[in-house]
Amino acid sequence: MSYKNPTFKAFNKQAILITWDEIIDENLLKFILQYKKIIQQNWLKEKVEVINTYNSLLINYTFTIKNLYDEISSLKSLLKDVEISNMLKVNQFTIPVCYDVKFGMDLKEISNKNHLEISQIIALHTQPNYTVFFTGFLPGFLYLGGLQKELYISRKKSPRLDVKKGAVGIGEKQTGIYPQNSAGGWQIIGNSPLCFFDASKKNPSPFQGGDKLKFESISLKEYEEIKKEVGNNSYQFQTEIYEY
Repeated sequence: MSYKNPTFKAFNKQAILITWDEIIDENLLKFILQYKKIIQQNWLKEKVEVINTYNSLLINYTFTIKNLYDEISSLKSLLKDVEISNMLKVNQFTIPVCYDVKFGMDLKEISNKNHLEISQIIALHTQPNYTVFFTGFLPGFLYLGGLQKELYISRKKSPRLDVKKGAVGIGEKQTGIYPQNSAGGWQIIGNSPLCFFDASKKNPSPFQGGDKLKFESISLKEYEEIKKEVGNNSYQFQTEIYEY
């Protein structure tokens, strides 16, 4: 599949939107992230902000675009430097999750609809090494690719008004984590005691597009112990370097 013919168009007077086919694909993500890095290297961060999703890049300029054609031509010229074969070096995170029914209020519904034992749901959810495609919806909300097909399930028809911070949920073909209390329609299967977004910090979220993430099942007791560590700022994310 060729990724070198995306669509370019003005998003507003200060932004250009670049889009590819509407697919969730790790190779496309690698291509987009490499392209994003090249754009950032050619335009100082003071001049542009580059935001990625599954299949797009939004280039936000700090000034009004005077000549759209010239800007798009410049962006297109950088595509030749992107190679899908290039290795991507990212962070590998291990995220503790308590799947106790105290937190996993939708485990029984998934069990019934998908014909799985709750123990199977937990085993299937902790098996993959997920890819962080991007953050959105809420600041720090992680959209993760790699969910096992057996766990695919529709979002709720009527969203909950109060999904708790740290809730781990499934929506269609994705899994994600709520970084704060929020309304939401994802099927909730557990909760992580970690803090995924802190606006008071210079780097509010440690996650970037392309990062890898594995869930680790923990008990209620372990959950409370880690929560205390997080509360007194003594907990450190479990990370290592990953290349792919």
